[in-house]
Amino acid sequence: MHSEMIAAIFGALALRSIISMNSYSGFNQAPMFGDYEAQRHWQEVTTNLEVKQWYTNGTHNDLQYWGLDYPPLTAYHSYLTGRVAKLLNHSYVELHTSRGIETKEHKSYMRLTVLAADILVYMPAIVAISVCMDLTFEKNLKHHLLVLLAIYPGQILIDNGHFQYNNISLGFLAIAVAALLCNRNYIAAFIFTLALNYKQMELYHALPFFTYLLSTCLSQNRY
Repeated sequence: MHSEMIAAIFGALALRSIISMNSYSGFNQAPMFGDYEAQRHWQEVTTNLEVKQWYTNGTHNDLQYWGLDYPPLTAYHSYLTGRVAKLLNHSYVELHTSRGIETKEHKSYMRLTVLAADILVYMPAIVAISVCMDLTFEKNLKHHLLVLLAIYPGQILIDNGHFQYNNISLGFLAIAVAALLCNRNYIAAFIFTLALNYKQMELYHALPFFTYLLSTCLSQNRY
């Protein structure tokens, strides 16, 4: 089973790499250049401006041009990837002059940052879910679930094709679910908070999490 899980992970990463070799929506389409430029621009803003200016409109941060509108954890992730980009080539995040940069080298770097998030967050998270599933399930269910989550076309096409980092927020969500399966509710609540602070999309999952955690609290109070 372990060899099958490893094969599924590497197969999924290979598929993501193949998708990453293609173009992305917004390529060479001025003046906004699509979500690829949005993610790059957030790196530009966070690495060149003070923290208090990241979400504030000003001379060096025109919020009409891909203003940072995701929660703080996304901003700090942009800062981290932006710092690495600056070390590789400062032109990638040069204030103002880097807008619309679409060189082959920069594309490779940006694509690798998504793959890095897959390797460091999303893949370990879905492995954690399969490991934490109750042993009473069908024998092959864990493996089937892992393969399904690893090769889900929607997530791959949006992140590795169109260009996003949903793999991080979804990875945190998956880790939180794994924690629930292992009856680690405090850990689950903390990790889900990270997911929510990375992308507000996780509000879709907030109600089920709240309901489940509330029900566990109420059931404990009965005894």
